[in-house]
Amino acid sequence: MTLPATLENSFWEMRIPLSPEVKYSILGIAVSLLFVALCILIWQICRYFTQQHASEHDVNGLLSGDQCTQNENFQNNSPTPDYKLESRHDEAERLNRCLSRSSELANSTDSLGEVDEERVQGTLRFSLFYDKLQSRLVVTVLEARGLAARDFSRSADPFVRLRLLWASREEDEQRLNCVLQEWQTRLVKDSCNPMFGDQFCCTLAEEDVPRVTVRMEVRDFDKYSRHGILGEVRAPLNNYNIIYPLEILEDLQRPKKDVVGEALLSLKYMPTSQRLEVGILKVRTILRTNKTERALYARTSVLCNQCKIRHQRTAEKIRWDMTVFNEILIFVLPDTQIRECAITVSVYEMRPGKKSSKRLTGQVFIGKGKTTEDEHWKLMMRSLRQPVAKWHLLYL
Repeated sequence: MTLPATLENSFWEMRIPLSPEVKYSILGIAVSLLFVALCILIWQICRYFTQQHASEHDVNGLLSGDQCTQNENFQNNSPTPDYKLESRHDEAERLNRCLSRSSELANSTDSLGEVDEERVQGTLRFSLFYDKLQSRLVVTVLEARGLAARDFSRSADPFVRLRLLWASREEDEQRLNCVLQEWQTRLVKDSCNPMFGDQFCCTLAEEDVPRVTVRMEVRDFDKYSRHGILGEVRAPLNNYNIIYPLEILEDLQRPKKDVVGEALLSLKYMPTSQRLEVGILKVRTILRTNKTERALYARTSVLCNQCKIRHQRTAEKIRWDMTVFNEILIFVLPDTQIRECAITVSVYEMRPGKKSSKRLTGQVFIGKGKTTEDEHWKLMMRSLRQPVAKWHLLYL
């Protein structure tokens, strides 16, 4: 449909009834706004190039200033510190300390937690005696002095856990340790200088005495969390003449872990179904002759952000030098958790039919933040849908 020619011509001939002064005012405002916009654009471009040049100049100046200050310090022996560099170095050191602490927390175990070197202080007094006539070892924990106190209570609730570690021969491929006996002293509340006086004894063959080490861990009791470790003392019996009662005073040292066995584990991840399969295949430990029959089982826990989110356990197996499990434990984990989680495999020893007699034998950690375990984890992520088996050391 087309309009008549008269209407079309009248439409184009329409004019806005404005005076010439108003028209020129609107034109002037438009030109002014355009000019302001162009000025702002030019200012932003100049500012961008100026800041980029200044940042490069600052970095080069800091590097050259650091070298100049080092040269002046060597020549004039009058230090002129660069405060910008020092502040950045302080921030880097503080970040490094935070990262190291977080990694220590991630690698902590249920039986042996990491402890700061600043908290390792104090001494432990104990006595050792070996009775040849009765083939008996007697260990007496006497007292501890100068233990580190908790920050919030300014005190501690200490007790001592003792383990007799029997070591395999050095010529073996891997020197393993076996826990012959495990004891615990009484708890002394609200004391940094506790008096114990607890005595423990066990039957020990004379030929085994040089291969036994008494490991004593001083712990801080915690009712609601994992017990803290204030330090440890190790007493290799081959270094002492204990045919007569010998009293020893030793400083507490930073706790260390002992290799108590090996575990053959397999890992497989199914990305489609989001399943993680952990295979507990074999566990190798040192089995000392014992009249009572013992059994082993493995408890597998999945940790994410240092919190346990899943756990499963295997069936009990009679303990041998090489205990065979051949069990697969399945965990359903989303992709976001599988990239940040870690696995803890804890091996426990117990008497068959008695649940209250369990004792931790060793632990394995698999996940990020480790060296050998991380290698196994990387192999699993590279070989999706394929089981990857690897031997791991058990620590206690």
